[in-house]
Amino acid sequence: MKPLFELEETLNNLDWKVLKIKRVLEIPITDGPHETPEILEEGIPFLSAESVKKGKLNFGLKRGYISSEDYEKYIKKCKPQRNDIFMVKSGATTGNVAMVETDEEFSIWSPLALIRANQEKVLPRYLYYFIDSLAFREQVEISWSYGTQQNIGMKVIENLFISLPPLFVQSKLVNYIEKKVFEIDNLVTEKEKLIKLLEENRQSIITEVVTKGLNPNVKMKDSGVEWIGEVPEHWKIVKLKYLTKMKSGESIDSLDINSEGQYKVYGGGGFRGYTSKYTHTGEYLLIGRQGALCGNVTFASGEFWATEHAVVVETNYVDIRFLGYLLEGMNLNQYSISAAQPGLSVSTILNLAVPMPAKNEQIELAAKLEEINVQTVQLISDIQGEIQKLKEYRQSLIYEAVTGKIDVRDFEVEVE
Repeated sequence: MKPLFELEETLNNLDWKVLKIKRVLEIPITDGPHETPEILEEGIPFLSAESVKKGKLNFGLKRGYISSEDYEKYIKKCKPQRNDIFMVKSGATTGNVAMVETDEEFSIWSPLALIRANQEKVLPRYLYYFIDSLAFREQVEISWSYGTQQNIGMKVIENLFISLPPLFVQSKLVNYIEKKVFEIDNLVTEKEKLIKLLEENRQSIITEVVTKGLNPNVKMKDSGVEWIGEVPEHWKIVKLKYLTKMKSGESIDSLDINSEGQYKVYGGGGFRGYTSKYTHTGEYLLIGRQGALCGNVTFASGEFWATEHAVVVETNYVDIRFLGYLLEGMNLNQYSISAAQPGLSVSTILNLAVPMPAKNEQIELAAKLEEINVQTVQLISDIQGEIQKLKEYRQSLIYEAVTGKIDVRDFEVEVE
């Protein structure tokens, strides 16, 4: 995509202007306090960079609350209002933007820059879409600096450029963009729902197969375990402690994990990177034991390092692949201990009773589940690819709209 200055002559011919952002603002760009306020359980919402999500402010991700006294002090410098635009100006999400769509009182911290449109020159929605476009994002990325993390100064932002059509064209562009974005976002939502359904169906099949087998005509018996229900009559019910050994992995400094190395590193959430040493060799299962991915099951083989956030499962009695699907079908997260960070107890897992067919049947069931898993993963991968293309099309459409490549003079909003 061409830099904005290379399009200036074309834009001028369309009666558009290319101006520095500061020339279309009501006030100079500002930010929140650079001090750390006292965070309270109730009061005035206090937001920072993590609240900027998908073009909106997510108040559910606020830092917490501040007192009325702190709020009154901070709004002397920065008082957010409806139609303001926030841009993250430091950290990993630098350049992300959101628009204020509420009249609720709240305050922001210093990682957020407040950008307020002069509505005699630019419509807030047009300014938002431009700042969210690749035409602006590319300017941000070549202008930010690095310390411990990427950041961009407010004066630097003010001196970046915007392509500015007449107000009536801005209005048509906003209507056009919002119609198209609405259609694209709906398609993305439907595809994300389909992925969720595929994942739920996969989980349901796994649970069914590891508790009922593949033969619908086999004679069944009550397992005596609520989550298992009935099992084939010839299966056994055994506690995991008689089938496996479980032990937490070993701690490793994050500095020793990198993108290249001889041995894979696995944590509670799966693969993390590489390192120069290993803790295990062979075929194992790893169970996430802490945090959001508590209960997550990963298969690991060869020589690898298992971190302390994973429970390493070893067995000589059960087919390792079948055991992996069995543990996955058990939804181990439900056994986590509630705390600030959920955690799994090894002794709790070991004392769980599970259905156990003969070894040859385990291998057969695992092979069938592997086949289903490969098909599901491929389907999900294909849909994720479609979603990525839709998101790229969304970005491209906004870029072309705000750089004069789409003629919207005859565009009218359909009245239903």
